[in-house]
Amino acid sequence: MVSTHPVKVQPSGNQYLSPSQDSTNISPNQQLLPLTARVNRDDFLEIGGCDVTKLVQQFGSPLYILDETTLRTACQQYRDTFKKYYKGESQVLYASKAWNCLAVCAIVASEGLGIDVVSGGELYTALEAGVSPEKIYLHGNNKSRDELTLAIESGCTIVVDNWYELHTLVELATTNTNIRIMLRLTPGIECHTHEYIRTGHLDSKFGFDPNDLEEVFAFVSKQHALNCVGVHAHIGSQIFERQPHRDLAAVMVQWLRDAAKYNLELTELNVGGGLGIKYTESDDPPSIEEWSKAICEVVQEACAAENLPLPKLLCEPGRSLIATACVTAYTIGSAKTIPDIRTYVTIDGGMSDNPRPITYQSVYRTVVANKMSAPLTETVTVAGKHCESGDILIKNAPLPKTEPGDVLVVMATGAYNYSMASNYNRLPRSAAVLVANGEANLILQRETYQDIIRQDCLPEKLK
Repeated sequence: MVSTHPVKVQPSGNQYLSPSQDSTNISPNQQLLPLTARVNRDDFLEIGGCDVTKLVQQFGSPLYILDETTLRTACQQYRDTFKKYYKGESQVLYASKAWNCLAVCAIVASEGLGIDVVSGGELYTALEAGVSPEKIYLHGNNKSRDELTLAIESGCTIVVDNWYELHTLVELATTNTNIRIMLRLTPGIECHTHEYIRTGHLDSKFGFDPNDLEEVFAFVSKQHALNCVGVHAHIGSQIFERQPHRDLAAVMVQWLRDAAKYNLELTELNVGGGLGIKYTESDDPPSIEEWSKAICEVVQEACAAENLPLPKLLCEPGRSLIATACVTAYTIGSAKTIPDIRTYVTIDGGMSDNPRPITYQSVYRTVVANKMSAPLTETVTVAGKHCESGDILIKNAPLPKTEPGDVLVVMATGAYNYSMASNYNRLPRSAAVLVANGEANLILQRETYQDIIRQDCLPEKLK
């Protein structure tokens, strides 16, 4: 772990525009930026009090820029709305697969959130960041014995996904072991989202089949080393509908009722996450408060109908906590105009730092950080630098006239960008900075070429 010192980045133009001037200069497209985004008097974009163009000059590009205020605000909204609308105990967990690193884990934990992890690496990172094991929940449909051992030794909760895992835990248990588990079940609820991120329907690799519910409860009830505390389900990601989550909560309360038949006192109910965010102007997701209120109300209604005490209510937001808190800044390079077809504008990154467009056909919006008020006179295709025709970040992006050296900023890149980044074409992975109050702290160092070959092994016979 490398210790870094904060870097003071002076706002360009000496001061921000006034709030009224901000609203005049920030277009509807630019409103997708983090909460602290401002346009300064030089017409440059600032986030967290830091001039984005100066951040690129200092830290290079591509560069992930994480706004601490936006991330903390989202954490507080989830935490406080669950306390407001739920009469029982609640715990918000950050689904850290969206972006798991020491700094992010430490920030969300400092706001009272727990951490949802899906591998030994994510679990290790959360522990190293100082997160209490009591607030860490380990998921995964094929956890290794080493990962399960680490989870048992650390004392976190294991969300058991299948029969193989149940039997493995029994084998790993010792005489004095008390392994805290939850059971993940597939609820059979459909929702309108991308096929690859629908996890709640019956044809899914995740979770026990609900038809096996009673057999699972019967088995677990006989295992003295397994302390089963609750049930978990998740129906997908980037969801705008509220009804599927309401249906899910009602189904899960019935599972709590069924467990009582086997003398299992389940006290926790985890409804997963999945709330969508606004990537484009046309996206219209519920607010964090609207989503939280709906979940709290339906769980309370279902428990009242079944005459059950309120369980501890957990949820696992990821994307809706961190996506809009981050932007990625690139430096524009070459351009190519094909008459009557399109103009390509190329950046110094692409599918290695944001694989979502080529993987999920995800759509993003962009601005030019050093030309915030310039008229949008061109429609271009933003292309990455990788040796793939499909390495296209944004199609038909309205931009001002651009030149090599301009700084292109892509919005809402906090979720599944760094976490899915690669070294494709042996590009070093990008750096990340945390910005707040005019100060930038490096939270991820840019990889070097030496880092890329660090794990390579060259046999003696090839030297």
